[in-house]
Amino acid sequence: MTGFLSASFAILIAVGMPIGFVLGVAGLLGMVKMGGGAVLNLVPQRYFAGVDMFTLMAMPFFILAGEIMNKTGITQRLVKFSNILVGHLQGGLAHANIVASIFFAGITGAAVSDTAAIGSMLIPAMVDEGYDKDFSAAITAASSIIGPTIPPSNIMVIYGAFMQVSIAGLFMTGLVPGLLLGVALMIMTARISKKRGYPVGERRATVKEMLVGLKDAIVALLMPLIILGGILSGMFTPTEAAAVAVAYAMVLGFFVYRNLTLRDMVPLFLKMARTTGVVFLVIAAASILGWVLTIEQIPEKVATFMLSISDNRYVIMGLILIMLLVVGMFMDIAAALIILGPILHPLAVQLGYHPLHFGIIMVLALNIALMTPPVGACLFVACGISKLTLEQISREILPFILVELAVLLLITFVPAIPLALPGAMGLLAR
Repeated sequence: MTGFLSASFAILIAVGMPIGFVLGVAGLLGMVKMGGGAVLNLVPQRYFAGVDMFTLMAMPFFILAGEIMNKTGITQRLVKFSNILVGHLQGGLAHANIVASIFFAGITGAAVSDTAAIGSMLIPAMVDEGYDKDFSAAITAASSIIGPTIPPSNIMVIYGAFMQVSIAGLFMTGLVPGLLLGVALMIMTARISKKRGYPVGERRATVKEMLVGLKDAIVALLMPLIILGGILSGMFTPTEAAAVAVAYAMVLGFFVYRNLTLRDMVPLFLKMARTTGVVFLVIAAASILGWVLTIEQIPEKVATFMLSISDNRYVIMGLILIMLLVVGMFMDIAAALIILGPILHPLAVQLGYHPLHFGIIMVLALNIALMTPPVGACLFVACGISKLTLEQISREILPFILVELAVLLLITFVPAIPLALPGAMGLLAR
């Protein structure tokens, strides 16, 4: 069955079928092979069961909150504040790009949204100031994966829902690794900027300028605090927190900034529905294939095979990382998470990894794949904004991929780094 499913999956991908349909058709073929037409009545049931989770409702709310905040001009305020903080450094706009991604991560939790929102502003601005266009696009795509690592994160919501892991715990586990990504990218940016002689800011911002910038950005920066504070205090669930985020964004748009109208809400709802629909199609179709994998005990067989290679947990985790990075290069991140999660999560726990620890490992590894060819979504968005080819951006993004891989290895083999914060908050209960 494993060979049959692998061959079916590869053929369907090769002929260009969308990943959502590939997962469903591969699962359907597996069901037919298992029991002929008799099991086909299970297909609608499994399709519905894949998305019949209250926790998943957090996704459309977080997406809508991000769209509203974008519409109200929050992105511009965050970019301006970021530039005030680090614009005096050599390569200041590139550093501001990274810092803005850190701030923006607390609003949308989606890498592609980060690339589109920040890239549309900063890539042209960086080019006008003398930065190479391919470098400008590369740093935008590279820093955007901070978005799904720092809470709130849509991909963590999916992982928590399917693996029955605390979403609040995942959120807190991702905070330190997300900040480490930002620091690592800024170090590499400083090195490249010095080597190439990129612009240096005229002067450091005054305290007054910083306070004015903070005043403009503070309402946006409060959103992640409201979300995390509410979840961690037990006031509301992650899904309810996402709904609160939407309400907060609407209050800002309608009553604080007064640049949002009811007419504006229609396209925002439609965009949210399209984005959510695509993700939910993948999730529902993947549940069919996941059911076949479970019935055939493929996760157990994969675990047995990998344990037969070596009994060293670090060697096996290294193989898992390679698998995640390679699969992420060719498969949608949500699909990879749903298919590989049930296979690799039990194996990691068996090796002694805490569920929250492995969760952030898997999330970060697949996030890095968002900026690697041939199907890195963030790369394609950056290509569209910069009008460059995939090959041009891919060459420039390589140093940033390497430093992010270094962060991935660090949090993988030094568990105290990602688990320190959730441990301090009492969120490590399995």
